[in-house]
Amino acid sequence: MELATLAPLLVVVLFGTLALGLWIGFALIVVGIVAMLAASSAPVGMVFATKVWGGLNVWDLTALPMFIWMGEILVRSRLSSDMFAGLAPFTARLPGRLLHVNVLGCALFAAVSGSSAATTATIGRMSVPELTARGYDPRVVVGSLAGSGTFGFLIPPSLILIVYGAATEQSIARLFLAGLVPGLLLAGLFSGYLMLWSLTHRDRMPADEAPQDRREALGALLRLLPVVGLIVVVIGSIYAGLASPTEAAVIGVAGALILAAATGAMSWRGFYEALQSATVTTCMIAFILAGAAFLTVAMGYTGIPRGLAAWIGEMGLSPYALLAALTVFFIVMGMFLDGISIVVLTVSIILPMVTAAGIDPIWFGIFLVLVVEMSQITPPVGFNLFVLQKITGEDILTIARHAAPFFGLLVLAVAILSLFPGLALWLPGTMLSR
Repeated sequence: MELATLAPLLVVVLFGTLALGLWIGFALIVVGIVAMLAASSAPVGMVFATKVWGGLNVWDLTALPMFIWMGEILVRSRLSSDMFAGLAPFTARLPGRLLHVNVLGCALFAAVSGSSAATTATIGRMSVPELTARGYDPRVVVGSLAGSGTFGFLIPPSLILIVYGAATEQSIARLFLAGLVPGLLLAGLFSGYLMLWSLTHRDRMPADEAPQDRREALGALLRLLPVVGLIVVVIGSIYAGLASPTEAAVIGVAGALILAAATGAMSWRGFYEALQSATVTTCMIAFILAGAAFLTVAMGYTGIPRGLAAWIGEMGLSPYALLAALTVFFIVMGMFLDGISIVVLTVSIILPMVTAAGIDPIWFGIFLVLVVEMSQITPPVGFNLFVLQKITGEDILTIARHAAPFFGLLVLAVAILSLFPGLALWLPGTMLSR
């Protein structure tokens, strides 16, 4: 079958199966089967079995369920609420005051959970009722939380960076290091916007609260220490070369369990629910990875990636023009698919043309995650929007409007990263070249 006919057919099959409610992993398998039957005489069953086993039998993926479990333990323990209470006193003197707790809280929790949805849900349960009760504008509260919740994709240990590293055979340690500075940049952009907004909308800010004395500030700092200590141990062990990402993930789970038990914040029921939820999430991601592994080899049989790369090459696009086109493409994809699905579905097709354009695959992983973060706050399939809908009771489109300024800041972050690629490449080049 000609490529001009096969490519549209596969797109129709993909979106048709998704519209029928088929799980994403199985939808990818169906597309792969159709592609192989239409373009090759190779034995579909043998190829399927080989690629699914090879796609999942990757040691680096062992870190995935461990980091998910660590996040689930923290969600169900008192450590997350202690973290929120500990941050509040340190934002009192900043323009915007407690609004910054959303940004800082999400950045900290992302560093121990790796999940965007878990970060949004955990911080949202605490901050939305607290901030609205204190008189902060609900629109900015919800919008800043929706945007900041995306940090879970970028700030290490990021689940989506683990998936990208496994799919592209890139160093997960390098990806973690590469995501650190852009993650801090994004947090700085969000906090800067909140400062500017509060200074230009003084009438929508609550009255100043009484300042805390030193004893209260010290007590707040002590409540932060367990979570900060866990972050230092988990991430520091990777950066110092003492542990691989998988070993650090196991250390993180053990640390989270010890802290939860020491503070009396984890019951046996909570332990069971955390383990069950982590298992379900891991299996969901595993199905997607299995389907993507099979689809990747099926697409190779069709010749579509080679044809697409040749077509892009004939267009003579500069690297910046290529990145601009990919940004628009990923934003559109994000309206219909979740972040991990976008990565595993597209990376095998897009990475060859990206590397051919001279773009570093480590840098491209950070660029891809930044763009995919936008999918978390774009309707109709924005996971952060769904999480906040459950917390606030507002409809998806209203929450998306509240999050629109932070969507714009994500676009700005992509532009800055494209102009200054060293923001992502300097740290791994410095620390891992020793």
